[in-house]
Amino acid sequence: MRAPVAVLGIFVADLAFRAPRLPLMGETLLGQGFKDGPGGKGSNQAIAAARAGGDARMITRIGRDTFGDMARKAWAADGIDTSAVAIDAKLPTGAAFIFVSTETGNNAIIVESGAAAMLSPADVAAAERSIATAKVLVTQFEQPIETAIAGLTLARQHGVITILNPAPALPVDDAIYALCDYVTPNETEAATLTGLKVETEADALAAAKELVRRGAKNALITLGEKGALLYGEAGTHLVPAFKVEKVVETTGAGDAFNGGFAVALAEGKSPVEAIRFGSATAGLSVQKPGTAPSMPVRAEIEAMLASG
Repeated sequence: MRAPVAVLGIFVADLAFRAPRLPLMGETLLGQGFKDGPGGKGSNQAIAAARAGGDARMITRIGRDTFGDMARKAWAADGIDTSAVAIDAKLPTGAAFIFVSTETGNNAIIVESGAAAMLSPADVAAAERSIATAKVLVTQFEQPIETAIAGLTLARQHGVITILNPAPALPVDDAIYALCDYVTPNETEAATLTGLKVETEADALAAAKELVRRGAKNALITLGEKGALLYGEAGTHLVPAFKVEKVVETTGAGDAFNGGFAVALAEGKSPVEAIRFGSATAGLSVQKPGTAPSMPVRAEIEAMLASG
């Protein structure tokens, strides 16, 4: 039986352009590749969780349009439960502009949430069964903050492990952290949330301590190729990343990590084991182009864990 993971977040259609650099204002550049496909942090994390072996449930809003059709097709392909997906008859499904550097594989993104911007606490209440019967709930900051709080609160009421991936990083009231078993920012997000620079492992530990001081049970700061730092009730651990031969694209790596991490926790793995599982998921994802299409399957993850 697959471990149930509920994901509260958004779907957007990713419109990815590849070029050596971003254009200057008023400038037009010729691209070196274009691809569209399913995206949005919530949807990416649900797909990552499903492919990693979890019973993924998606909670969101989409429009009645072509991009909405893309969402439903993507979720169906990976067996994701969509019983808590609301269809908005008036607003369009969201979209994201993604620039991917052909030189480094790094990315820059603009997101328009569309119908998911109206994802509300009422939608969360309607999805109570999907959350209450899950082992883990994952949410982010792409939908309204009050909706994320409603999801975390409901999960806590049902004894569900809560993961907040605070992206994009926004100033928030400290009260949200008290609802989180794990807060999982990357270095940039941790710096924005805490006001502390995060450039070294020592900086990351200081930022993690600040997030725990604000109420989180555990802070888990992802450090890219340097690994991930955990601090809080689960102890202090620096878990190294897996070595990869070539980074093709980093878009979606954080979503891969969170999806894999959530599945491992839902299966009862220890926090450090779960971090290794999430790191393997992310390490595999950066070796392929795209966001959702780059998410690895369980057999690939287990093979990387065995090799490392």
